[in-house]
Amino acid sequence: MDEFIVEMRNITKRFPGIVANDDVSIAVKKGEVFALLGENGAGKSTLMSMLFGMYEPDEGEILVRGEKVKISSPAHATQLNIGMVHQHFKLVENYTITENIVLGQEPRSRFLGFLPAVDIKGSNKKIAELSKRYGLEVDPKKKIEDINVSTRQRVEILKMLYREAEILIFDEPTAVLTPQEIDFLLDIIRGLRDSGKTIILITHKLEEIKKVADRCAVLCRGKLVGVMDVATTSTKTMANMMVGREVSFGIDKNPANFGEEVLRVEKLTVKNQDGLSVVKNVSFSVRKGEIFAIAGVSGNGQTELADAVTGLLNSSGKVFLQGKDISGYDVRQRTLEGISYIPEDRQAVGLVLDFSLEENLALKEYFKEPFCKKGVLHSEAFDEQGERLVKEYDIRSGQGIKTIVRSMSGGNQQKAIIAREIELDSRLMIFVQPTRGLDIGAIENIHKQILALRDAGKAILLISLELDEIIGLADTIGVMYSGEMLNIAPAETLSTNQVGEYMMGVKAV
Repeated sequence: MDEFIVEMRNITKRFPGIVANDDVSIAVKKGEVFALLGENGAGKSTLMSMLFGMYEPDEGEILVRGEKVKISSPAHATQLNIGMVHQHFKLVENYTITENIVLGQEPRSRFLGFLPAVDIKGSNKKIAELSKRYGLEVDPKKKIEDINVSTRQRVEILKMLYREAEILIFDEPTAVLTPQEIDFLLDIIRGLRDSGKTIILITHKLEEIKKVADRCAVLCRGKLVGVMDVATTSTKTMANMMVGREVSFGIDKNPANFGEEVLRVEKLTVKNQDGLSVVKNVSFSVRKGEIFAIAGVSGNGQTELADAVTGLLNSSGKVFLQGKDISGYDVRQRTLEGISYIPEDRQAVGLVLDFSLEENLALKEYFKEPFCKKGVLHSEAFDEQGERLVKEYDIRSGQGIKTIVRSMSGGNQQKAIIAREIELDSRLMIFVQPTRGLDIGAIENIHKQILALRDAGKAILLISLELDEIIGLADTIGVMYSGEMLNIAPAETLSTNQVGEYMMGVKAV
């Protein structure tokens, strides 16, 4: 019989208005990659948060290495050699990598032989050695604010390894990574497993589960649907179990019916804080009933281009909306002229995390009737719109429209932004990474909504790192490389390989 390193028996966890986990039982074998699969809000993170000591179960019991334990805090979980990389990283921005990793377990030395001090020099050396041993190379002296997302994730993993964790919990670890970074992380997970670690992987990405997981448990609305061997289970079966219905993997698209030009961008240039051009002299246009998709490897200026069109970043060049020059307009003026924006960073740009769900759903319209009359806000209008959008877009939260958005899952935060922006009924809809962090059922729904908007005559500017999404949805494809628009062509004239070559900077195909 295989040794179970973790057992969670009959776990139930309730929050006001919702049962997050309903009589869930799982058992994880030592040295395996065990995946937790489920829709956004299915209860995956809640279940693992109890194993990490952030919550206590209302009912049920937890066994670690065969012994029943009551895990009272993350510090207690650390003592049990359990570590967790959270979906939204827990790092101190103005501390160095080493300072973040050793925080709370700082090695001490003696300054001048008697004054206690933190041994940063020795820690830097230890972190460098640890990072090399696991293929997670970092510069220990760099500050968190100066490193990219994938390096921050390495720091979170190193925090666990520094604390000698044997059971490693990854909560949606690829939600903010590029395809290349995802492949690298999956290699790291395989290496950790091969070195004897036990991995619990919270995800809703079926292709990742197929690549690295040994077994998989499926949660649906807080209940355990089943546990299966990944090698012998098809992705279609997993998807249907996760969503509770038949899921379509294809994208059905009606023929395009282009209308007049809605957006025209002329010689747009955007500079970063160092004065370097990250968008270089870019020109293109988007018509009614057209999905203009911009492909490119992360960091080639796509996000900055979208931010400049919406007014979030200063730029040179011209932006026209239905013939009107809006280059000098601020963000609100551009919104009122008819631009909706689903940004890449939902937490920093898309939401006010400490506002309620209903307040966030009205952020773009709260100053207009019926939300505001003669300078007075009317709560019933917020309530009415909030309840309607929650129902229409299947936004799940613990306390309905009164839920503080910070406490919602990343996928449901994304649904809230999309609901708000579609509700504006804008002429131009800008989607940047619209399905990042969403499960397969939600992705299917978002794709249908984007196509419905296109068929209703909206102009769609889509920016995505997912090449399959670009190919499946686009009518016209532009490819950016190093801030330049290398090519613009009808989608049907480009193969996946051709788009991929342009993404790598190859100008002649």
